[in-house]
Amino acid sequence: MKRYRTELCALALALGFAACDEPAEEAGTSGGDGLPVGAEAISLLGEPLHPSPASAEQQRDIEVARADYDADPDDADAIIWLGRRVGYTGAFREAIQIFSEGIEKHPNDARMYRHRGHRWISVREFDRAIEDLSHAAGLVQGEEDAVEPDGQPNARGIPTSTLQSNIHYHLALARYLKGDFEGALPSYEGYMAVTTNPDQLVAISHWWYMALRRLGRDAEAAAVLEPVTADLDVIENTSYHRLLLMYKGELDADELWDPESGDPAGVAVAYGVATWHLYNGREAQAADMYRRILEGSGWAGFGYIASEAEIARLEADAGG
Repeated sequence: MKRYRTELCALALALGFAACDEPAEEAGTSGGDGLPVGAEAISLLGEPLHPSPASAEQQRDIEVARADYDADPDDADAIIWLGRRVGYTGAFREAIQIFSEGIEKHPNDARMYRHRGHRWISVREFDRAIEDLSHAAGLVQGEEDAVEPDGQPNARGIPTSTLQSNIHYHLALARYLKGDFEGALPSYEGYMAVTTNPDQLVAISHWWYMALRRLGRDAEAAAVLEPVTADLDVIENTSYHRLLLMYKGELDADELWDPESGDPAGVAVAYGVATWHLYNGREAQAADMYRRILEGSGWAGFGYIASEAEIARLEADAGG
């Protein structure tokens, strides 16, 4: 039954569906979501995904954010920060509910759709993510961009992303995860149009490069790498920077491969290395590497989700 279910989920992904929900009759459920008790999502391979317990620091942050919300439940910033803090603990469904409340109260605030779209990705519901993030992109079109405060500030305390760059980034990611590499390209271009620092440059260049390579557009992919140099002053996206230097032949892939990394950035690097093998014709090696990544526990990381998507596609292709 498990193998059969895995094949169905893989096929559903290949056909463009967001995810494959666990039938309520097969497991205890936690309500209308049809999820097993305590699960936040069902993986693209049919497995329930459970969050880790929140740390004491995360709990304190939530208490502060909830106090701000309770003081003024209609305040957009208070809603956003409560949703973000809750989401950092892996309670993605609750975070989605908070952002949904924010949308009801502030239907023209692109930030609500941007953050809810991000969390739809976390729970593997890519179509819903695309809907939210596309709407957010429409709301900010022609508007001045704004720096987005970091929930977890970097070592220099300098925010490196903006509202519009994050909208385009996550919209492209949702399409990439569905295997719609062509559909992701306009969002990469939209991101590049608002890029103002090296961290933004390397973040988008990594995914853009991979999408182009998957499409066989190698010359365009090489052009994406041209602005990337070893001396870029990258503050926090050093993992993407190192991957791009690997793609340019300036670092060795074996130096970067670390599937046991518990850090989402490290998982993203491992996924990048595995996919480099994939589009260079080493599919079996790439598949083994994706499975190694999935042995880890960081299921909310983008590299982990992308590895799930790759295995689901490979299994769907093998079964077809």
